[in-house]
Amino acid sequence: MKFLFRRSQAQDRTTNHQRRPSLGPRLSLLLLCASMVLTLGIGTTLTRAQGDGNLRKQEDQFIQKYSLPKTPTKAPVYKPKPRPRPAARPRPKAAPAAPRQRRSNPAPARVAPTRPRPAARPQPRTKPRSQSQPRSQPQSTPNPIASTPNIPLSEYILQFNRSPIVGNRLRMRGVYSEARLGFTRPRGWNIKTAKALIRFQHSPALIANRSNLTLRINGTSVASVPLNRKQSQVANVMFAIPTTLIQDYNELSLVAQQHNTTGCTDGGDATLWTEVLPDSKLIFQYQVQPIPLNFSRYPYPFFDQLSLDANRIAYMLPQGNVQTRSVDSLESWLTAAPRLQASLGRLADFRPITTRLVETIDELEWGDSLVVIGTPGNQQVLKSLELPFTFSGNQILDGNQIPLPDDVGVLALTTVNDGSNPVLVVTGNGPDGVKKAAQFLVQPDTSKLGTGQLIFVDQVPDVPIPSSRNWPGYLPEENSFTLQDIVTQPNGKPFKDVTVRGSGAPPVEFNFRALPDDRFKRGSSMNLVYSYGPQVNPRTSAVEVLLDDVLIGGKRLTKRDGSQRETLKVDLPANLIKPTSKIKVAFRLNPREPEECGKITDQQLTGTVHAETSFKVNREPSVQLPNLELLQVGYPFAAPQDLSNTAIVLSETPSDTDLLTLLAMSERLGRLSKADSVQLDVYTIEQLPDQIRRKRNLVGIGTRDEFPFPEVFESKGLRLSNALGRQWGEASAQTLPDTEGVMKQIMSPDNNQRVLLALSGQTENGLDRVRQILTKDSWFYQLQKDTVLVSSYQQDPAGYDPDAYKLEFFELARSKKRIEKTSALSKASFFLQQNWWFLALGILGVTFLLYGISQLYLKRVTDQKSH
Repeated sequence: MKFLFRRSQAQDRTTNHQRRPSLGPRLSLLLLCASMVLTLGIGTTLTRAQGDGNLRKQEDQFIQKYSLPKTPTKAPVYKPKPRPRPAARPRPKAAPAAPRQRRSNPAPARVAPTRPRPAARPQPRTKPRSQSQPRSQPQSTPNPIASTPNIPLSEYILQFNRSPIVGNRLRMRGVYSEARLGFTRPRGWNIKTAKALIRFQHSPALIANRSNLTLRINGTSVASVPLNRKQSQVANVMFAIPTTLIQDYNELSLVAQQHNTTGCTDGGDATLWTEVLPDSKLIFQYQVQPIPLNFSRYPYPFFDQLSLDANRIAYMLPQGNVQTRSVDSLESWLTAAPRLQASLGRLADFRPITTRLVETIDELEWGDSLVVIGTPGNQQVLKSLELPFTFSGNQILDGNQIPLPDDVGVLALTTVNDGSNPVLVVTGNGPDGVKKAAQFLVQPDTSKLGTGQLIFVDQVPDVPIPSSRNWPGYLPEENSFTLQDIVTQPNGKPFKDVTVRGSGAPPVEFNFRALPDDRFKRGSSMNLVYSYGPQVNPRTSAVEVLLDDVLIGGKRLTKRDGSQRETLKVDLPANLIKPTSKIKVAFRLNPREPEECGKITDQQLTGTVHAETSFKVNREPSVQLPNLELLQVGYPFAAPQDLSNTAIVLSETPSDTDLLTLLAMSERLGRLSKADSVQLDVYTIEQLPDQIRRKRNLVGIGTRDEFPFPEVFESKGLRLSNALGRQWGEASAQTLPDTEGVMKQIMSPDNNQRVLLALSGQTENGLDRVRQILTKDSWFYQLQKDTVLVSSYQQDPAGYDPDAYKLEFFELARSKKRIEKTSALSKASFFLQQNWWFLALGILGVTFLLYGISQLYLKRVTDQKSH
């Protein structure tokens, strides 16, 4: 790879220039040359993957070919504005189907309807568009007592019901109970005050002078209050949290000590309870700090892993009239934008992202990060931005005012709206340059090397395509492996020995995710290596192994002095291992001495699971398609994990909703895959090569009238016809309006080893329902069978609302295709397992055959004796 960074060294140049006059002519000339070489070396940073060791020669050639522009006087600074106060508005009702708006070129869609464009750019709006709000209602309250005069204080309210473990209440039982919640501190926040408003109620049987509720932050006790409310009245207590305790990742703990007698308290008494209500909240007052933009911080601020809200990405639509938009430039946008969105999906993992598309800078809202992709000819907005390079017509110039070649990519950072919206520019003088610039960002090995505000990308290395069965986070490809070979930690590191402590110790849990195309047979086993400490009661202590909460093995802990590295062999049931499986090793540790007066002395009890725990699995590659349930893990589109075997296809004139669904599907595939590159390709149906159509898994996006693969709705099962008609078998009906979305998976008509996924609907509203399912985890992970109809009575439903959507699943494929690489004996064995009645018929057939043969033999013997 070869790319170029720009750094300012004006002070060094000034120093060398001042020293030069005091030297002799010859020495001055030598020092002048050395100073020029040193200045050029410091002012630019060049890196290129070399195989021949001739790095210096190629660096000199590259520097002579592309000269960087002058260093700007100051770096662009991102200055987030205070958070606006959301307006309380009722949830809008579902709108009727809008007329379909199509573009003559593939361009992304806007979430909001089109508004009249002002002649001149107005001041940034202070009131955002109406949107559905999450349960946590952030607010902005400018405070005159802010410590920094130019930056007002903002307020953010984080309600407990944002956490899925809270639900309707957080209940704590027993003599001693602890509940924990996690939260983050977004980057750029300078927290001035932090408070916790805890609303709770407790059992009226508790004794106030022996019962209390304690708040802890990151293990440090903040304050305690007595549990002295009468008749279970709701209490409101405000805890002041020292800001020095708040870190990037934080843990809030609520500890309840509860007693209902002056003597010994029975820990199992049902009257020992305290409930923390879900509308409890954390209240922060903070200042947003200006942050200089630099590629060394990428993907921040475009994506903040510590953000408490969804990160907001706004893509700029390609501009210019139809005649000025070339097919190659549009193709580069369709390649760059989905790959960049897929890479953001990988970074986000479970965190939400809000994606919208704009046509002008004036449409940006609070919190939006703008991404501009395309050449200067297709993105005229580039010329209105403060960029560290100049233009000549629609050509980008280097430092020598020479146009860059079309295959050189350019990445730049800047801001708009007085620094309140950061801008990422992915451009070049040609489509190849735009693709290279985007590819630089989506490959982790290259993006980590970025720095400064400007990058020229000349070459991007090709990353080898991983094996189709190499899925990070899933079981290894080998059939024999150890626990440390399974990457189970969130940071991607191998498993290490884990020790738990106490009689109520949590289980040691790790993923045991089978590959999506694995078919397990009998004979798989786990050899658990574990240790436990002394002081356990050998009569009541044990270790248990659970697969998806199903007990599959266990053993008593019989040694009074403990034991080191004991083994337990457990059979792994073939029918329980799935791509979402988890194994739990639970130590049931009980002390020798009985509980005294509600006090349990159990901290000396320990259990350890060792990383040398080994597994042997008996499996073979075999999977039956079509199956939407496998889409929950990305199969088969994420095999291999760089998405190189998948292509998304749009109609020749995709609509706004088509393009928004394209970005949603790309993001979802990114969340479901982990690789060193993104090789996802997007085509319009007219540009789709025959080779790609025959050899790849395809995703078609569009409404029924403009769907790129009409044969999907002409196949057997549920069929969408013209005039809002539906057909299923001999039945047919017409509906008005038809706002349901359709997700349907069939085997590809051009290759019976590949699948075709249809994301469609009779109307734009129906297709938008499909997009919403792709973006909301709680609904996406309900997909099953091969066809699903999606409907909703709300315009923009909340993801946590259990009544937001209605999903109807169908098994419409009359014949399934089994994709497998197995022996003939294995195929016959599996066939008989699935069709056992064939075996019964075979036994009867053989029995009758043997009976007939025996009768013929006996008849022949009888005839011989008679003669």
